[in-house]
Amino acid sequence: MGDLLGVAVLGAGHMGADHVRRLDQVVSGARVAAVADPDADRAREAVAGVEGAVVHTDPVAALDAPGVSAVLIASPGPAHEEALLAAFARGLPVLCEKPMVPDSAGALRVLEAEARLGRRLAQIGFMRRYDAEYLRLKALLDGGRLGRPLMLHCTHRNVSSPDHFTSAMLVNSSVSHEIDAARWLLGQELTAVTVLRPAPSAGAPPGLADPQFVLFETEGGALVDVEVFVNCGFGYQVRCEAVCEAGSARIGDGHTMVVTAGGGATEEVAQDYLVRFADAYDREVQSWVDATRRGLVTGPGVWDGYAASVVAEAGVRSLENGGRVAVDLAPRPALYR
Repeated sequence: MGDLLGVAVLGAGHMGADHVRRLDQVVSGARVAAVADPDADRAREAVAGVEGAVVHTDPVAALDAPGVSAVLIASPGPAHEEALLAAFARGLPVLCEKPMVPDSAGALRVLEAEARLGRRLAQIGFMRRYDAEYLRLKALLDGGRLGRPLMLHCTHRNVSSPDHFTSAMLVNSSVSHEIDAARWLLGQELTAVTVLRPAPSAGAPPGLADPQFVLFETEGGALVDVEVFVNCGFGYQVRCEAVCEAGSARIGDGHTMVVTAGGGATEEVAQDYLVRFADAYDREVQSWVDATRRGLVTGPGVWDGYAASVVAEAGVRSLENGGRVAVDLAPRPALYR
């Protein structure tokens, strides 16, 4: 096991436990060396049957565990800044789930810390860049056959939201994926955001502004709209349509199993993001492991995580105060140009 990348997984919840399984059973070239979670029982459950993995309740202790040479951060967003800075201090490569850091001030501190190192260590978990459909759409747009992109129409629906979900989290947690996907697909920064609030769905918990309609403007003059609906009740759906000068392209309509019986037909609808994007997560983590073993960072980086946090924060201000809010990014360090 000595030639495998020893990974410390921080967080053993829904996402963290799935990454432990992925590193242990799916990805090649890596092993789970340590897992940290404040709930020791949950951490032990996540690594049950994983050879050589040690359990900690302190994330810093996990970083210092024997055999750890890289870090996968899957803890709640507010814990990411401390974990990222601790990893940087140890020179450890990192794959950090989104949001990199929920607030723009903390995200800027992480950006400045990595820039001072003079080398990239962190990849941010915007896994849609590794989804087969998104990759095909990106290649099509970059190829120019459809002309200049004018608009992106996006849909982001969840069956239900967790008990702790707030109205702001529809923007800074759910829509953060669309923020990054739009920046990546178009190759443009987002410059302004407007959030509109229709009447809440009867299926939304009391006080939750769900659904929302989010409109982004880009530096190249394109518009991006996102319908985010986290208590739709029927399934997990993510769609994106690019409307260009000479045509359009839509992804997210891929069929799963269709059952025909009794004079009718039914189609499965994914109920969870870990189902819809299972292949993307596998491809993302494998790519990270392969690049890390070569001493490289090849995926979305700290600048992308910082930009997403700034845009999301502007979106929350629009949600809370109304109207259009401009996005104000710090100067881009040379490391990320």
